[in-house]
Amino acid sequence: MPQPRSAGVLLYRRRGQRIEVLLGHPGGPYWARKDEGAWMVPKGAIESGEAALDAAIREFGEEVGPVPPGNPVPLHTVRQNGGKLVEVFALEGDFDPSALVSNDFELEWPPKSGQMKRFPELDRIEWMELAEAHRRILKSQQPLLDALGEMLSG
Repeated sequence: MPQPRSAGVLLYRRRGQRIEVLLGHPGGPYWARKDEGAWMVPKGAIESGEAALDAAIREFGEEVGPVPPGNPVPLHTVRQNGGKLVEVFALEGDFDPSALVSNDFELEWPPKSGQMKRFPELDRIEWMELAEAHRRILKSQQPLLDALGEMLSG
């Protein structure tokens, strides 16, 4: 069976000497009280026959909002804890976090209650400096921030 694959866009901006990245916090009850190690690059599944960049742009649009203009560049691929491969593209641009428009997902909540509730895929997004982002992002996605730092310093 082929490895599950996802793609995402890591949006970044420069603020003087600082680099900030836009990360999303997953919605739903499991993540509600988690912060450190919970944030992520907006990403989602690559559909059959779809190019990774096309999936990354589509998923950003579904989870965050319109992708800012620019040319996303291949950044890095990571393997998450569950084995999923995530291919990420870096894009310099800006986005107003208050403009977040995220798809919803449905979940039985509370568990075994028979009640289905809807939650946003991302309940909020924030700009973070690289050091703060490194502390708050999923551990499996930390190499993405390292790769961005290397790309921008090279």
